[in-house]
Parts: sequence; C-alpha cells; structure tokens
Amino acid sequence: MKQFLKQTAASTLGTLLALCIFLGLSTFALILLAIGLASISENSIKNNTILSLNLSDLIKDSYSNKSISQILTGNQRENLKLLQLTEAIENAASDKKIKAIFLDGRNVNNPNGYANLSEIRTALTQFKKSSGKKIIAYANDWNEKNYYLASVADQIILNPIGTIEINGLASEPIFFAGALQKYGVGVQVVRVGSYKSAVEPYLRNNLSPENKEQLQKLLGDIWQNFLNTVGNSRNITSQHLQQLSDNSGILSADQAKSEKLVDTIGYYDTATSLLKKISNSNDQNFAPVDIEKYIDLNKSKKANFNKIAVIYAEGTITDGKGDRDEIAGERFAKEIRKLSEKKDVKGVVLRINSPGGSATASDVILREIKRLQQKKPVVISMGNTAASGGYWIATGGQYIFAQDNTITGSIGVFGMLLNLQKLANNNGITWDVVKTGKLADISTNSRPKTAQELAIYQKQVNRIYDLFLDKVASSRHLDKEKVKTIAQGRVWSGQQAQKIGLVDQIGGLDQAVKYAAKLAKLGDNWQLQEYPQVKSWTNTFFEAIPQATISSVDTPITQTWKMFEKNWLSLNDPQAVYLFMPYDFNIR
Repeated sequence: MKQFLKQTAASTLGTLLALCIFLGLSTFALILLAIGLASISENSIKNNTILSLNLSDLIKDSYSNKSISQILTGNQRENLKLLQLTEAIENAASDKKIKAIFLDGRNVNNPNGYANLSEIRTALTQFKKSSGKKIIAYANDWNEKNYYLASVADQIILNPIGTIEINGLASEPIFFAGALQKYGVGVQVVRVGSYKSAVEPYLRNNLSPENKEQLQKLLGDIWQNFLNTVGNSRNITSQHLQQLSDNSGILSADQAKSEKLVDTIGYYDTATSLLKKISNSNDQNFAPVDIEKYIDLNKSKKANFNKIAVIYAEGTITDGKGDRDEIAGERFAKEIRKLSEKKDVKGVVLRINSPGGSATASDVILREIKRLQQKKPVVISMGNTAASGGYWIATGGQYIFAQDNTITGSIGVFGMLLNLQKLANNNGITWDVVKTGKLADISTNSRPKTAQELAIYQKQVNRIYDLFLDKVASSRHLDKEKVKTIAQGRVWSGQQAQKIGLVDQIGGLDQAVKYAAKLAKLGDNWQLQEYPQVKSWTNTFFEAIPQATISSVDTPITQTWKMFEKNWLSLNDPQAVYLFMPYDFNIR
C-alpha cells in the first residue's frame, strides 16, 4: 500500500509538473505573440527609409533547422531566405517609403556561395534600373565576396586604413590518406569516372592531374565571371583587374581609389551622413532598417487558389527518413507525393543545393519527380551546388535553370570500402568468422575485400553509372556517347554546363518560379508556396530534446573527425554505392 501511494503521488506530481510546464510555455508564447504584434504596430516602415543588408548574413534557400542548444541560447541568428530577400529587394524598388539600400560590409565574413550571391546581385542591379534609387556600400575591409556584391553600388566607401582583396580564388583540399595509413585504417575504392575525385582525400596525398584540371577550369570560370561582372559595373576592363590581382592582390584604400575600385575613403559616419542626406533625415539616432524587418512586415497575406510550389532539396542525399538538414529519400519522396495530390498546386520548382549522396535515395526521389511531372510542370533551379546525386534528381525536371557559377555535373559513381583490420590488430583486437558461403561476409569491415569481392562491387558501380548516363541522355535529349564524354565524374560551372547541354538557361530561383507559372498557363494569377513547411519553434524544441548533446572542445583532431563524419558517416546507401561530390571546395 505504501509503495502504491508513493507511485500515485509521483505520477500525480509528474502530471502536475508537466501541466505547469505546458501552461508556462503556452503563456510565454502568448506573451511573445503580444509583444511581437505590438512591435509590428509600433515599428512599421516609415517614409524615407534606408534598407540595410548585412553582407555577413547567412543566406540559404530555406530556413535551417535549429538544434536545442541554439533554441535555448539563441546564439544563432535565423538565416535569411534567398527568395524572400530577392523579392524584398524587388518590392523595395516600387515602395515609395524606401529611399535607398545600404550594403553593410563591416563584418568581412561572408558565408554564402557565389551562385546565391549572383542572384542577390541581379536583384540589386534590377532595383537600381527600375527605380533609379541609390545603393551605398561601406566596409572596413572589402574581401572578394563582399566586393562582388558591393560593386553594383552607386557609392563604394572604404575605411582609410582598410584594404580591398582582389587576389583571385583558391581551393585547398585536405587529404587524410597518410593519417588513415598511420592509424591502420584500410581504404579500397570502386568507381567509374577518371574525374570522380570524391575519394581522393582518402587515397592520395595530393590532387590527381584530372582533379587539378577540373578544379582549375571550375575556379577559372567563377573568377572570370567575377572579373567580367565587377569590371562592367566599375567600368574597368577584366584584363586590368587581372593585372591588379596578379601584381598587387591586396590594395590599400588609396590604391583602391586611384584604381577606381572605390569611390570614397571614409569612416562609417561618412556612410551614415550620406544616407541621412538621401533620406532627408536630421535624426541624431538615425540608423538604416534591417532588410529582415522589412521582409517580416511585408509578408504576403493574399490568398489564391493557384499555387506554384517551391520545394527545397538542400543537403546530402541519404536513405530512409534521415536527420535535420539532409535530403532523406523516404521523407522527401513523401513530400513530392503530397504535392502531386494538391489540387491547388499547378506547377512545381525543385530548388537543388546538394552534392548528392545515396544512389538508391536519389533514384527514389527521381521516380517521384517523374510521376509528379505527369500531372504538373516541374522546373529545376540549381543553387550553389547541384552535382552527382543532385544532378541525378535534376534530370526529372523538364527545364533546368542554373547560375553561371553553380557547381554541377559530377556524373560518376563510386563505392568506398573501409576496413579496420590493421588498426584493430595493432590494439590486440581480432575477429574470427563462421559462414555458409564464400561471400557471406562480403560487407565486413574487419578485413580488406578480395579480388572477387571488389569485382562484384565494381559491377554494381558500373551498372549504376550506366543508368546515370541513360537518365541524362534521355532527359537532356543527348546522345549517350556524348554524355560519356562530359561525364566521367567531372564537375562543371553552370556556364559550361549550359554550353554542353546539361542546363537549359542561366537564371535564378525567381526566374524558375516565373517560368513554372508560364508553363502552368497561370499568367499573374498565382501565389508562391514553399515546402517542406517550416516547423514551429515549439515542435523543433521538443523534437530536438532527445538529440541534445554536450559539445566537446574543438581541436584539430576533432575538427578532422567532424569533417569525416559529415562527409561519410551519414551515408547509408543499402548497396554502398554513391553519387556524391563531398568536396568542400572552400573557395577563397
């Protein structure tokens, strides 16, 4: 009886505690809502407003899912969504309350890829042309990514002791082969494609000639786009910019002005004084309005039966339901099936920003895209990267957009087979086996694969590669032999991809959306809807609780392990065959 009373009391107390937490959270949420509504009513956009875009903001295709620690501490700012940002810039052009846009480059960190930056730059260029309004840019130091955007401005201001970086692009991959050998981790590879370099960091100590060739071409295309774009805006020849890159690299403020790379040398107050003059403001506390606030205050509330859906495929492609920030085959295929059943969705844009991953999951997703296309038009929009498995799923669309500097292609297949025999033996660990057939333990990682086993894996890789070629040839209306010549695992810039037939048109996400509406014959009678739908912070909080972990101290070894874990341990293809370009090119 005593035990029963204890259990009853504990159960009751637990229930009451849970109820209190729930009511507390609910009350807290209502308070936040009330504060938010009051804030919106009090802080609406006023006349003569200057919009500010912080160039260090993370700009992604869709919102990132936050971890529990980020929810609790609030130490990660919400990223900006690319489509919302470009739409806000477009709206600001016709908004009489907006006088100008300020590009704030005081923080030199710019985490965004060149393809996304290109879309933002296009929107800023159109803003100037259609409205006649000014764009002002300021930085303590201009690095290349920030300057790529800033070069569109009417006035570029640089701190007197600042510099401008214009020394070209570089990629410096890290190689693990020596470390794996040192610790006794064996690596065997089966692959197709002499340019399929995903496995090189685990097999070599340097770049292969083929990989060096493709990287040189890729960086060359992106850099030439930089030179042409900046040169056109600043009325400087690309040849002269290249000379500055080769001979100076980093220019002082005085040099930058004499070379017409900047217009004014001054401090931040120089920029604010100019902005105050443009906005006719005498306010001592003058400050530009963050464009994020403008986005929040101008979210469309109109209802329309006709929808163009944008579904975001961002991250590594994995089998099953997957984790946050992955394109999980089962979960993503389900999202596509939902779109096919929605009568109000008249057209779909698949926005891809992925280096690929599982071959099986890629094909599961591709199947659903093709089924969807039988009912409604499907247009592909490529972001910073749409390579390997990312390009596999792109073949399901009827039209493909990419930016000049999108990284795409990588039509190749590989399997990487690790074994821990030496590592284990060196530490006194051994295995023994009992089996009913010669190949029963083919998937073991306790020993290297035999020649027969490697041949079996190679046969699987060859089969998937041949399927890849067929899918590209059929989708792009190309001869299979031609596809073979542009495949081999080679990566291409969007500019080159268009020339060889892998891409239809150079353009951004906004253009892809409008093209989908055109294919659906909707005219201007449609509304944008994005998928997957963003979860509320409470759902994210409770889903994140079981995954909460204590962070360890970062060291060079833990950072290396995290990179290895990010690239490989999440890969779970049932056949261990991958359409993957895990290179973090780290273009700088």
